[in-house]
Amino acid sequence: MRFDTVIIGGGLAGLICGIHLSKRGQRCAIISSGQSALHFSSGSLDLLGTLPNSEEVESPVQALTALAEQAPNHPYARFDAERFVTLANKGAELLREAGIDVIGSAEKNHYRLTPTGAMKPTWLTFGGYVHSASPEELEWKSVALFNAEGFLDFYPQFLADEMRRKGTKCNVHTFNLPELEILRQNPTEMRSANIARIFDNEATLNELANQIASRIGDEQAVLLPAFMGINSQGNLKYLMHKLNRPVAVVATLPPSVPGLQVQTLLRRYFQELGGTYMLGDTAQGYQATQDKISALYTRNHGDIALKADNYVLATGSFFSGGLVATNTEVYEPLFKVDVCYDSEREKWYDRDLFQAQGYEEFGIATTPTFNAQRAGQPIENLYAVGAALAGFNAVKQGCGAGVSILTAIEVAEQILSKM
Repeated sequence: MRFDTVIIGGGLAGLICGIHLSKRGQRCAIISSGQSALHFSSGSLDLLGTLPNSEEVESPVQALTALAEQAPNHPYARFDAERFVTLANKGAELLREAGIDVIGSAEKNHYRLTPTGAMKPTWLTFGGYVHSASPEELEWKSVALFNAEGFLDFYPQFLADEMRRKGTKCNVHTFNLPELEILRQNPTEMRSANIARIFDNEATLNELANQIASRIGDEQAVLLPAFMGINSQGNLKYLMHKLNRPVAVVATLPPSVPGLQVQTLLRRYFQELGGTYMLGDTAQGYQATQDKISALYTRNHGDIALKADNYVLATGSFFSGGLVATNTEVYEPLFKVDVCYDSEREKWYDRDLFQAQGYEEFGIATTPTFNAQRAGQPIENLYAVGAALAGFNAVKQGCGAGVSILTAIEVAEQILSKM
């Protein structure tokens, strides 16, 4: 099979890269083994929330100079401010084209409400999720917070306590529905993704609206867990119309409905653009000639080669198997390209769980144009993007989604520039 570009990894970075290339007429294939880190998204996409020295970032653009000084190997250190903003804007535009409603700007972080009630700086928040321009207050002075009986991946009391500290009175309620009783017969079914499906039924949604209407007083807004249907935007608008007041959702613990929605919408958009998405497949081998990859082999296609002009590694880090660690080394399992990691095992981690862990910055070594390398020599048509890259701590620095989106678009444009 012949393609212009083959992308290994079907998460955020792989899909963004594939969409950007497909929009420009490239014939692309994405090989996806299954679940990606997107499924654990909590309602927002981060660009840069904290510098390595733990200083909170107000403006990701203005923090670039300090970031490059403190973390010179960070992927963002390869971009000047103008390029950084351009890539971020293209990423936000692409998400909206795919049908993902997001608010936010690379110029200034805003704050979104986390599942535990904290206000976390972020770049883009999905439409309908509670957010604020300030970490100190919400836009409402009184809210009614509703949770489904038996749903354990949500902590109303934590949320209520934190909102009260920010000057918002929060009255907590629970609700029940016949459809929930069916799910509750098996505790493993009471997960957000399963609950979400029952609210794609208008009768169920209407019953919920009636229950809420009978129990709220003069609260300015209604808040619900983020399980309001796979088509949650339409359902929230319906509830707002029925209740005649704002209705917003708060992220739950993963697996998350917003992550599933984003994955679904991006994959659909990629396929609408003509892309081939090979779900449930795994890259297992390759052929190379000199400094180029000439063919790729997957588990499902056996000896049928996937041939392309360019290949992109979007396989993620340890979580998704893009990197593998033994007691003595860290390696990339498919192409065996160079990986940056500390040779001293004791520096891989800190015994304090809440400190930055050394292994989180391990990743594939690349050239300034994100070409992967082997024995220090660049591979001309093999690139690496997203969580697979070295030099950043996605958790502590709040930059995982941003690195995935910006490097995916940058690599796509590197590939397009060769046409």
